[in-house]
Amino acid sequence: MSIADIRGFIKSLPPARLRDGFIVLIITLSSLGSFALGRLSTTESGSLRIEQRAALGQVLNGEERITKLGAAESFPIPSGTGSVVTSKTGAKYHFPWCAGARSIKEENKVWFDSAEQARAAGFTPAGNCKGLK
Repeated sequence: MSIADIRGFIKSLPPARLRDGFIVLIITLSSLGSFALGRLSTTESGSLRIEQRAALGQVLNGEERITKLGAAESFPIPSGTGSVVTSKTGAKYHFPWCAGARSIKEENKVWFDSAEQARAAGFTPAGNCKGLK
């Protein structure tokens, strides 16, 4: 069967059957797409993993850590540093786990003990760092 034969068969169908076939095709594709998205959202191993997470500022194994809420990984704060960071040349301050803070070179980081201190120094909160106001 050639493509021309298939095209001729489709053109010979009544409009009502074409519409019904189109609806069935849309439902089928939507179902397959939903199934695929559901499979993508599961964990890689397919098993449930339960972890204990630290609260903000909780001490774990003798090392102070700030844990990003809802995330499995935690980011250690270097000793002698504060809770927010900014760049020497920047105008925004970030939590240590924000993407903006991780892109700052270590030699350019300026640490503040609190967001209030950073604001008092003239810095504003980064818009893409959730939790900063």
